Amino acid sequence: MASISLMKIAEKMKLENLTPEINLKGIKVTLPDINRPALPMAGYFEHFEATRLQVIGFVEYSYVKRMSEKEEKEMLEKLLDYPIPGIIFCRELHPDELFRQIAIEKGVPLLMTKRATSSFTAELIRWLNVKLAPCISVHGVLVDVYGEGVLITGESGIGKSEAALELIKRGHRLVTDDVVEIRKVSEETLVGTAPDITKHFIELRGIGIVDVKALFGASSVRETQNIDLVIRLEEWDKDREYDRLGLEEEYTEYLGNKVVCHNIPIRPGRNLAIICEAAAVNHRQKKMGYNAAQELYTRVQNSLARKRNEDEDEDED
Repeated sequence: MASISLMKIAEKMKLENLTPEINLKGIKVTLPDINRPALPMAGYFEHFEATRLQVIGFVEYSYVKRMSEKEEKEMLEKLLDYPIPGIIFCRELHPDELFRQIAIEKGVPLLMTKRATSSFTAELIRWLNVKLAPCISVHGVLVDVYGEGVLITGESGIGKSEAALELIKRGHRLVTDDVVEIRKVSEETLVGTAPDITKHFIELRGIGIVDVKALFGASSVRETQNIDLVIRLEEWDKDREYDRLGLEEEYTEYLGNKVVCHNIPIRPGRNLAIICEAAAVNHRQKKMGYNAAQELYTRVQNSLARKRNEDEDEDED
């Protein structure tokens, strides 16, 4: 199961640690969702999602403030007995000393943010969904082409890295070469990133390793990119019938999500970079509601209909 250190969450979300006595590095968060513990504070613990990060806003905070010291202590003893990875106070709210002391005894860290509860929880869930999403690694190259994430796959040595380098020279941006880490952040969205060890590097056979960021500048790379289109390169087979219209989309599947896939045959003289650019722009047009293949099909049907009408008119004459 994927996990992330509470220390890393605190650094990313700029959280202040109100319990420095507790080491945040050793605490792992495994769920991308959060919980607001209003009902547990009121004494209802059934279905309590204790393994999630707990977020306290003004409502929960004001409820605790209305309690007597005895009631608050009893409530905290029950609440903090659960394996809570951490409690985050929003709106710069500070827990009282009783809350802090019991949290330290139970080993539950308390953190604080200045941000409003709703905006903070939305941003935290979005970020955790990316970091804790199901992940696989595939062999390929991921490039941002006109804002479309194009994953180029194929057998080793077929020309994926060379195509990516040409795209970079034409102003597009590299995400990763050789190994693509794909994360499923939703039922429709796949996000690709580079492993830290190979980030910004391209391997070119006969030359070696090339640092794209150093050669072409920071504008030639990006950290992450949604995967919108897959281009699978394959050796040209003269006996195979290739799709020349594209009326029906072909798909490939990663982590249960389907992605549009084009099989591109390779032979000497074909400019892979231009093909990738055309495929990306065409895919973008389809998302905007225009399908060139469908337009051609419609024109052909209209032409045939006009021809039939003309023939019928001639027969009547």
